[in-house]
Amino acid sequence: MKKNFIILFILFSLTLFVFGEEGMWQLNQLKGLNLQKKGLKIDISEIYSPDKPCIADAIVLLGGGTSELISSDGLILTNHHVAFGAVQRASIKGTDFVTKGFLAKSYKDEIEALGYTASILQKMEDVTNQFVKFKRIKDLVKRKKEIERKIKKITDKIEKGKDDIRATIARMYEGKQYILFVHKRFDDIRVVYVPPKAIGNYGGDIDNWMWPRHTGDFSFLRIYMAPDGSGRKYNKENVPYKPKYWLKIAKDNLKDGDFTFIMGYPGRTSRYRTSYSVDENLNHVYPTRIKLYKELIDLLEKYGKDSMIAKMKVSGFIKGLNNGMKNYQGKIEDMNRINYLQKKIEQEKKFMAFLNENKKLKKKYGKALEKIKVLYEINKKTRDHDELFSMFGFLGGTVPGMGIQIYNTAREREKPKKLRDPRFSEKDIKRAVSRLQFRFMSFYEPSDKAFLNKTLKMASKLPESSRIKGLDYILKNKTKAIEQFVDKSYKNTKLKDVKYVKSLFNKTVKELEALDDPFINMGKSLYAEKEELRKRNEKFNANITELRKQYISALSKWKGETIYSDANRTIRFTYGNVEGYSPKDAVYYAPFTTFKGIVEKDTGKSPFDMPKALRQLYEKKDFGKWKDPILNDVPVDFLHKCDITGGNSGSPVLNANGELIGIAFDGNWEAMNSDWEFNEAKQRTISVDVRYVMFITEKLGKADRILKEVGLK
Repeated sequence: MKKNFIILFILFSLTLFVFGEEGMWQLNQLKGLNLQKKGLKIDISEIYSPDKPCIADAIVLLGGGTSELISSDGLILTNHHVAFGAVQRASIKGTDFVTKGFLAKSYKDEIEALGYTASILQKMEDVTNQFVKFKRIKDLVKRKKEIERKIKKITDKIEKGKDDIRATIARMYEGKQYILFVHKRFDDIRVVYVPPKAIGNYGGDIDNWMWPRHTGDFSFLRIYMAPDGSGRKYNKENVPYKPKYWLKIAKDNLKDGDFTFIMGYPGRTSRYRTSYSVDENLNHVYPTRIKLYKELIDLLEKYGKDSMIAKMKVSGFIKGLNNGMKNYQGKIEDMNRINYLQKKIEQEKKFMAFLNENKKLKKKYGKALEKIKVLYEINKKTRDHDELFSMFGFLGGTVPGMGIQIYNTAREREKPKKLRDPRFSEKDIKRAVSRLQFRFMSFYEPSDKAFLNKTLKMASKLPESSRIKGLDYILKNKTKAIEQFVDKSYKNTKLKDVKYVKSLFNKTVKELEALDDPFINMGKSLYAEKEELRKRNEKFNANITELRKQYISALSKWKGETIYSDANRTIRFTYGNVEGYSPKDAVYYAPFTTFKGIVEKDTGKSPFDMPKALRQLYEKKDFGKWKDPILNDVPVDFLHKCDITGGNSGSPVLNANGELIGIAFDGNWEAMNSDWEFNEAKQRTISVDVRYVMFITEKLGKADRILKEVGLK
């Protein structure tokens, strides 16, 4: 026990030093950040406390983003683009809520946000001491599996008999630390107010990641619960959620230089990765995905013209692909601009020089970089095959991917328990089956078929050494055989019926094979290669994780400065002041944009199609109480020096008093390399000002019920 305590004390101590505004901090690290000296005016316990209601209780994990509770009746605020899927699904019945927006005039008018789940943190605990014993297992693959079994054992025990509880254990510092998170789940989320697309996505993909920005990227939803307080699916008897804590809207004006902080659920960062990982992504992963996403976007946009329903079904996918494509383009541009790969190589030379000066450290860590290099070289040999194979179910669309998933699930279930994937869970399968209806809401057969055609044609172009053998039965005659196979398969499959698909998840392998469905047969044909790929990935992941853990340990000894864990979709804290930046010589970007800028960008055509009613408000200077006295206008978006990444979308921005001043929604183009490296001079968070949110809600949306609910009327 004494040894374990010392290990944990060292890990905690490593995170106590602060460097600029860099870092996505765990909530149990806040006391070491000296935030009062930076401008915070409230006690740390008001931000996070395991013993009393606090701001952390108001932070909500919502879909792929974050949201925040802002009323005693479960009202949550998030980004327009986070709520987009709910509005898209509501629109497939024939009413275009995406373009027009939506307002529920009463509780009974609030519509179900289909497929959305909200999760609220109940508990977090450092459980590293339960994993220290696994260091004795020398075989890294076996060690990783035993760790995964232990994680499942702990989380299953917590979740047992509690359908609204979700337990996860996150690896921090590549497994140097393990933190348990327990969340309460709510599956009944409803749409309250979403502004028109011409506000919520003003500027579209042209302005995405760019400054100056004039986007009203916000939406209001509500969490509902069962009358007994438990989380459950949509039910007419459900009532609005009663939170322990909700955020108050700031009434004082935000200004340049003010202290801000963000709490949310950032996705993934790679700040401790080596030059070999940088090279792999810069020169292969990003360019490959940019090309692929562009082709898929062109394909989807073609089919989106068929009808309004078709447009709604494919719009979410197009939006996601566009965002990802521009993100990768920005990363390449930024990496090349600062010569990031060479910078990493030079850093590693200095790192090795440091190790060579200390025999003890050299013996312990000196081979880590070379071993990482070897792993990447091995990976390259099967890279083309493995990447296309891994993407196959996804690219194949709803129906082919479904067939493969059904078959793989049955094969995994029939394995002896000791040979199964440690993460295999009947509870997870049951939940996935219950959510199939949402997956089918985006199913549009013409585009689905086109996806599969494209995927198979890509496979047919792989060199002989990389070919996917499980597709040989289709690809014998190249293009002609592919098109014939796709047409015949979609004609003969029964997997287009969601009720039928649900019934198949309980069937045995023998029963599935007897169905002779073309897409289940595809899963059968690909299965052997799937298992080979799984074993390769297991070996690579187990080895690379251990080596990265060693590398991080050595870096901390070399630098002797801030060591914070990479983002991994767990709740984090980041802070920084409102501040503009200089993107290039002789240019300065001010930290606020205003209503005037919306008018200046207006062309009358998407994506700069300002609503006429909004222009009329500007012409009348009908700003109400939302006018900023310094700007002499309504503020729209602002810049501040917080450290965020994907997943932080919708996160609350709070002032020194812990009051809501905005909603984070983007990073800036000049710092697109931020997932790899923090750039204090140029990295900024772009957030929508809460004053603009409330201005639109009141003046354009006529949603007085919302303003009254949050205490602003």
